[in-house]
Amino acid sequence: MITLFGHGKTTKAIAKRFAGQCQIFDDGFVSNDKDEFGNLLLPPSAFDPTTSDVEIPSPGFPAHHALIQKARNVVSEYDFFKEQMPFSIWISGTNGKTTTTQMCEFLLQKQGAQAGGNIGTPLAELSEKAPIWILETSSFTFHYTKVTAPDIYLLLPIKPDHLTWHGSMEAYIEAKLSPLARMREGSVAILPKAHANIKTLAHVIAYENEHDLAEQLGIDIAKVSFKTPFLLDAILAMSAQKVLLDTVDYDLINTFKIDHYKIEEFRDKRGRLWVDDSKGTNVDATIEALKRYKDDEILIVLGGDDKGVDLQELFDFMKPLHVTVFAIGSNTERLATFAQKEGINLHKCFVIEEAMKHIHAVHTVKSVALLSPAAASLDQFKSYAHRGDRFKELALA
Repeated sequence: MITLFGHGKTTKAIAKRFAGQCQIFDDGFVSNDKDEFGNLLLPPSAFDPTTSDVEIPSPGFPAHHALIQKARNVVSEYDFFKEQMPFSIWISGTNGKTTTTQMCEFLLQKQGAQAGGNIGTPLAELSEKAPIWILETSSFTFHYTKVTAPDIYLLLPIKPDHLTWHGSMEAYIEAKLSPLARMREGSVAILPKAHANIKTLAHVIAYENEHDLAEQLGIDIAKVSFKTPFLLDAILAMSAQKVLLDTVDYDLINTFKIDHYKIEEFRDKRGRLWVDDSKGTNVDATIEALKRYKDDEILIVLGGDDKGVDLQELFDFMKPLHVTVFAIGSNTERLATFAQKEGINLHKCFVIEEAMKHIHAVHTVKSVALLSPAAASLDQFKSYAHRGDRFKELALA
């Protein structure tokens, strides 16, 4: 019997593929039931480890949950599909995973590559006939993965995130680096120089920044049209193409379109610039957005559920800039405390409607109005997309 913990996208895909062979436990189930494929839906209290051959948690399923503690055969979906996994490229890091994965698939589409993992398609729905799987991989998945390893590992910089889940920054970094210990000779790991000395059989290419990496791999960065922070994503994706095919396609990468909600620029009828970076849900992502406009007057909407992370680095970065903060969300007062300490102008708005009213009053064609909250959205919105859509609606009203 296959046991699944959590009833999310990953486990639902496994349940569909192995119809009638699964029992699914979720905190939302209060009584015994069945799904449309004949799998059992059960409350956590009904779990008996002696009836289970293998337990697969949803990627974000908390490691401290009582079900994990009772389970005897916990594996990630990556380990579960180890035998079916073709040549694989894994992409991780704190910010930019999705864009790098999409760019990588875009560059390798002629070779039949398919992207999945955290992005879009669970492993249970990827084709075993595809010659290459490109997998966006979270630290949550790494926590449960003990056997499988990639053929190419692209690692973006690691910054503070998900610390509540992992317990510490050290544990978070350890999870991100864990595949390297399992990688074989002939495999390739491209990672930040901070982790260059890690023990691995893989061939390591350690980079300082996108310019350093491009130079090492013979990529002409002047021919790549992306700006910070997407430039590093593009160079990493091109690095995978170079390692695999010993070539890079500048024309193709330059036609790639960035997702919505990621430093998405638009102008209103008066020609004023607005930037929707609602996907900027942590400090590092917001710093990257600020870097792009560091020479401009910036009117930034900050705030939401910051999960208690240290905001000092963000305020240190903003201090020399010409920036005004419009604070919203559950951490408004916390943001105000940091701003007062650093002498940064901040308006306590609490909700986005109030913030946008203030911004409309002072925004000109010479300033940049930026939504890059450095926080999750669920304290006031259904999702980061809902937050971004509301920002656009109010900007253009």
